[in-house]
Amino acid sequence: MRLLKGPEPPGGTCCMSPTETARGRTWTSTFPSKCLKVGEWAGGPAAGLSWAPGSAPTPFVCLTASPFCVFFHGGYWQSGSKDTSAFMVNPLTAQGVAVVIVAYDIAPKGTLDQMVDQVTRSIVYIQKQYPRNEGIYLCGHSAGAHLAAMMLLADWTKHAVAPNLRGFFLVSGIYDLEPIVFTSQNGPLLMTLEDARRNGPQQLLEAALTQPVDPACHVLVIVGQHDSPEFSRQSREFYQTLCRGGWNASFEELHDVDHFEIIWKLTQDDYVLTQMILRTILQEP
Repeated sequence: MRLLKGPEPPGGTCCMSPTETARGRTWTSTFPSKCLKVGEWAGGPAAGLSWAPGSAPTPFVCLTASPFCVFFHGGYWQSGSKDTSAFMVNPLTAQGVAVVIVAYDIAPKGTLDQMVDQVTRSIVYIQKQYPRNEGIYLCGHSAGAHLAAMMLLADWTKHAVAPNLRGFFLVSGIYDLEPIVFTSQNGPLLMTLEDARRNGPQQLLEAALTQPVDPACHVLVIVGQHDSPEFSRQSREFYQTLCRGGWNASFEELHDVDHFEIIWKLTQDDYVLTQMILRTILQEP
């Protein structure tokens, strides 16, 4: 699988709040729509609620009963950050959706096992902090879609909480990790075949003996028309596996976008994927 390269996403690096600056590396940034001023960039110091691992923030009152869209960035698990991923926030927060941009320890600092654990704990934290939420929807791009897909079969009993997961938006994802083991992309990851199988959504889903806990939870698998053949193949095969497993899944190939445009265009209110996400979260036909 070849490495895809492209320019930085539109919007550049969002500003960090004073709390973030004081604490250094932060775990998550949350942007609730009702806490934003008209015309204010969602990453501005007045808008972001951020927290570090083991540190609980004071919640915004307006978040308690909001739907949450939780985003995981891509970058082959070895680049990218939450601070350059808030470009897609405004169209969602404008419709009353609280958006959470999650950070995880990329390679070589973090292993795949650690990344999956961090993502799991971020969802657990949101559910415990906002138990009356109107649904948690996971959105991931590329490697971030892999991390989101791993949550389909997560063992939540270990965390004594059942997250109110209502939907998944898996955008140009990687679901079979074995081909990467033998490529240069595995250099920082140091991933063995065993690691790839243990953290491979495709293999885990094929071996799963249980039906989805909530059959109504919608899993949308999306790929771009101009994505590479490997991303297209894996997306189609993962969708087919979801269907065989009894999941409420659908597949979309978005016209005239590549691996990067498919996610960058979430800055646009009228973009087809923006509208798909909003219709799902707001439960519109």
